[in-house]
Amino acid sequence: MKQIILGGGCFWCTEAVFQRLDGVKNVSSGYAGGTTTDPDYYKVATGTTGHAEVIRVEYDENVVSLSYLLNIFFKTHDPTTLNEQGADKGTEYRSIVMYTNDSDLRVIMNAVAEAQKDYLDPIVTEVVKDDAFYEAEPEHKDYYLNNAAQPYCQIRIAPKMEKLEQILKEQQ
Repeated sequence: MKQIILGGGCFWCTEAVFQRLDGVKNVSSGYAGGTTTDPDYYKVATGTTGHAEVIRVEYDENVVSLSYLLNIFFKTHDPTTLNEQGADKGTEYRSIVMYTNDSDLRVIMNAVAEAQKDYLDPIVTEVVKDDAFYEAEPEHKDYYLNNAAQPYCQIRIAPKMEKLEQILKEQQ
């Protein structure tokens, strides 16, 4: 099993996308990339911890490649906006890829270069080695699966899921 940490805005949105992919065995929402130890949702939301809302994706590399996961990542959020995704603004919503294995860095940088072809503005996704991942509180786990009818989910996440479905159809 391999893992990659991805931040593409609100972790509820990113989690919902990656839970739908074949080969992904587990998706955990959390916080990473900051300086505060043991951050929580409210501290991270202040923008003072340096942490981003992220997901840790555990996947079976015999079923799905890191390159494929990164392709989906770059197509399901806007990696050209600095510290924001839609209405969510602040460093906690930045686009970020955190790797644990140095051999993945080449794959990540190739994915960034490939994704850049789809955008006019430069990709501003931060690429850094992971130093710590802090799992989010239990109420954030499976958020879309448990709250799909909630207005935020309908307005922000449902369109991402529709976009994902279109991407998956195009790949068949």
